[in-house]
Amino acid sequence: MCDIWQRVDAREISAASLIRHRDSLIHLGVRQVVLSGGEPLLNRDLPAILDFFRALGIRVTLLTTGLLLHKRAALLVDGVDDIVVSLDGPPAIHDAIRRVPRAFDTIARGIEAIRSLRPTMPIACRTTVQKQNHFHLQATVDAAHSVELDSISFLPVDLTSIAFNREQPWASGRQDEVALTVTELAALELELERLIANYRLDISTRFIRENEMKLRHLATRFREHLTGSPPRSPKCNAPWVSTVMDVDGTLRPCFFHPPVALTTELTLEQALNSPTARAFRSNLDIASDRICQRCVCSLNYQAETSLSRAATEGS
Repeated sequence: MCDIWQRVDAREISAASLIRHRDSLIHLGVRQVVLSGGEPLLNRDLPAILDFFRALGIRVTLLTTGLLLHKRAALLVDGVDDIVVSLDGPPAIHDAIRRVPRAFDTIARGIEAIRSLRPTMPIACRTTVQKQNHFHLQATVDAAHSVELDSISFLPVDLTSIAFNREQPWASGRQDEVALTVTELAALELELERLIANYRLDISTRFIRENEMKLRHLATRFREHLTGSPPRSPKCNAPWVSTVMDVDGTLRPCFFHPPVALTTELTLEQALNSPTARAFRSNLDIASDRICQRCVCSLNYQAETSLSRAATEGS
């Protein structure tokens, strides 16, 4: 569901490129950094990057496919605070979506390697709901339990944005590969009701991060796409409490909005407070913004919110 893998260049963030932002990170009071991608475990400078953030006392969350966890376990147990793995379904479904033989088993082996070195390492998973897995949500929860993950979160597939290295929104043919038909939407709604009925304990204990209302909202996003009904923006304060830095130094208010600044010549603090960035935040109305209305992964961060929860779920 991400097109970052299609990049033709091999650019990646380095520890050296972050050093110039050290004072900004301190002065801004940055509490958490989420390493995303692509696949951050492929970054050749990852050990130095982790050392950089650890020296500043910043919490590090790793978002990963999980396919390299077993190879980099020793680095991760000391270098990151929690891990979020992409899990697309039970073994056969996950492997089919990833197009990698025994991908689920590889994730399981990586989790086992991490736990053998650091039994209390928080490891969660995130599932992007789409055509190939929409009727396997209960089996996905069971699969998450089977590899002893700490929680699971569900998000609807992003069908409309230019995030994640998309030069333009997906054409209808590409959308149809992952979107749901009317019949499949009905199947999803049935699966969600069964999930809610059969896994109430998992919902109440937050093994399933979403509550009943948010789980049902998964179907709402697909229905909006099918019917063209007006979408509603989620609660979100991402542009005011966080930023996304790309490998080329551009800053985005979130994953979905266009860049508002460039850090190649400015520090992080200068870029965040540039006229363009400040004007964007001043003028953004979440409720009426078309990008926000179609958002599938919002952030509604509050000071009392767990940092690891903020990394694994939307509002």
